[in-house]
Amino acid sequence: MNGVDGVDYSAQLDALIEHIRSRGFADERVLEAMRRVPRHLLVPPEGRPFAYIDHALPIGEGQTISQPSLVAQMTSLLKLQGHERVLEIGTGSGYQTAILRLLCRELVTMERFPRLALGAFHRLRSLNLPPIVWVMGDGTRGFPPYAPYDCILVTAGCPDQVPPPFLEQLSPNGGRLLLPMGTRSYQLLTLITKRGDKLFTHTYGECVFVPLVGKYGWSE
Repeated sequence: MNGVDGVDYSAQLDALIEHIRSRGFADERVLEAMRRVPRHLLVPPEGRPFAYIDHALPIGEGQTISQPSLVAQMTSLLKLQGHERVLEIGTGSGYQTAILRLLCRELVTMERFPRLALGAFHRLRSLNLPPIVWVMGDGTRGFPPYAPYDCILVTAGCPDQVPPPFLEQLSPNGGRLLLPMGTRSYQLLTLITKRGDKLFTHTYGECVFVPLVGKYGWSE
């Protein structure tokens, strides 16, 4: 896998995939999707030498691209089979976006920073992925026009109160909402499953994400 800088990242990618597999965070469909997405093209140029190290990296606007093992864990928890309509809150660099798009039927992704949204749009267009619905705006409001969603993935830290639009726009037929919940600086990865009017919640360990800012999230 060659980069725009002429470096072959194949060995680094192979090592990263084996590292993630050893941690047990991803099923083989997720790992194959991650293998197909060139992470070195989705980080700023200064971050390319570190693209396949299992760490988060800055992408501008105070935002980060999540560490690959966490991306693998979160994607695996959604249990995507290929028929789902998915809403992603926080496009960021587009790395998680690309992986989701390879695993679901329809994808809507929302980003509040225009520069990040536009950059991700151009980078992912070059990867020849299937169509994606791009939305710029307050992610805490969700995106009603395409609801209900089989899965909603939030890639920013939420307060302890789940933004009501997420639950309203989640399918009642086993819809899955995955989000980090807690304080501005510390969260628990939380999976909420909606069956009818009942919600079932499980947590999957500690994590740290940038705050989810918006009407139903944190203030600036």
